[in-house]
Amino acid sequence: MRIRIIDAFTDRPMGGNPAAVCLLDGDAWPDGQWMQSIAAEMNLSETAFARPLGGSRWALRWFTPATEVDLCGHATLATAHAMAADGLATGTVGFETRSGLLSATANHDGTITLDFPVNLPVAVAPLPGLAEALGVPVVSAHDTGALGDLLVELADEQTVRTLRPDLAKVAALATRGVIVTAAAADPAAGYDFVSRFFGPAVGVPEDPVTGSAHTALAPFWGARLGRDELVGLQASARTGLVGTVRRGDRVELTGRAVTVLDGTLHV
Repeated sequence: MRIRIIDAFTDRPMGGNPAAVCLLDGDAWPDGQWMQSIAAEMNLSETAFARPLGGSRWALRWFTPATEVDLCGHATLATAHAMAADGLATGTVGFETRSGLLSATANHDGTITLDFPVNLPVAVAPLPGLAEALGVPVVSAHDTGALGDLLVELADEQTVRTLRPDLAKVAALATRGVIVTAAAADPAAGYDFVSRFFGPAVGVPEDPVTGSAHTALAPFWGARLGRDELVGLQASARTGLVGTVRRGDRVELTGRAVTVLDGTLHV
């Protein structure tokens, strides 16, 4: 079976967020535990498995090293990139997932645009122990609904970039993951806000670039900045840019991807 590692939300190798991608050719899923074992073996934040349903429709599932998840942006982008490279899909591809029907469109400039459901953040009281886990004061906290993460606003970009959370304490919080964010220090730098994502409870200590988090970040910063079209920089060590456009109850996420490994799985 062919397996690839593709860096998503970047135009350079070893940047963005790597995802493993397996494009299957059968009419049924392999055993779920086998897919989970492959994800654990790859030890990336996500491994994606896709199988054809006919025409431009595919079924798609995502696994962290520890569990299957309901939504993943960068692994969807990586999957669409693999399909485009193989000539398996042109234009828009539909993915049937645990989060409903998603789509990916290959653009003429080499970018890929994902169409995801929006996750509107709702202000909540900070979870007990949140500030202690992060090691910095919390400006505001927001529930992200079906996304299952806590969106946390911090004082400024520098605070987000230099954050060194206690991951054991983050894992103990009553949330799947924690998105930290702040407005860009200099909007002229080419992005409007910064973020980072920590998900030790699901086997992802820090995710390099988190597409799904931007389904909540886009409406959050859109309301603050008064614009539907924004660019987010995820300020991990690898970094990555995510273009976002809010369209009612949907969010478009646009980025690039680069294949860095193409091999054969022997089990």
